[in-house]
Amino acid sequence: MEKKFKTIGAFVIASTIIWGAVIVGISFALKGTECYDKIQNILVGGVLSHLILVWSPLALLFKKTKENKTDDSKKE
Repeated sequence: MEKKFKTIGAFVIASTIIWGAVIVGISFALKGTECYDKIQNILVGGVLSHLILVWSPLALLFKKTKENKTDDSKKE
């Protein structure tokens, strides 16, 4: 059970790193310009990478955990 919490913690840290990079990227894009298209692309890239790299595997982990609990209850 403790291994699952470490895995979830790794996903949370990855999420933080991705969004930190997005914020830094936006700050560089805003530096003295009014470039909405650049900012929009950075945000969309951050959101997509966050969904694909963090929440998709996390959803699969939750699904697997739920299936294991269901299988365990059927055995008893």
